[in-house]
Amino acid sequence: MITIDAIDKKILRLLQEDAHLTLKDISNKINLSLTPVHDRVKRLQKEGIIEKYVSILNKKKLGMHLTVYCQVTLVKQTHDVSEGFNASILNMPEVIECNFVSGNFDYLLKVVLPDMDSYHHFHQQKLSVLPEVSLINSFFIISEVKTTTVIPIN
Repeated sequence: MITIDAIDKKILRLLQEDAHLTLKDISNKINLSLTPVHDRVKRLQKEGIIEKYVSILNKKKLGMHLTVYCQVTLVKQTHDVSEGFNASILNMPEVIECNFVSGNFDYLLKVVLPDMDSYHHFHQQKLSVLPEVSLINSFFIISEVKTTTVIPIN
């Protein structure tokens, strides 16, 4: 089991807010010298707590004005059908999240596209034609109230 202490948590909170912080910035903010901060960050990376560093892009400024959640029901709930669906989804850049879920449907997809015409094409030419798909229910985002990548660390 991986254990993280209060100092690790401070480092993780800071990096989630700004992954661009230097080790020196972090050491100044948490009042710890540079070497232990460096060692802790490397350990958190090695243990997989810090998976990667990314830039969060503004969807709308990139022309992606439509976000859609799709509830997808498969034709059968078997391993082979799920694996086939998973493989197809991995090759669809419009799908930015795909989760296998419990409930009345099998998958919840988050899809980002420029507009409704693009979604219509995606739905008709990519998603609904998959042999594993039985039913798709789509929900269009009118307004995003909260979007974050920050994991609460208590």
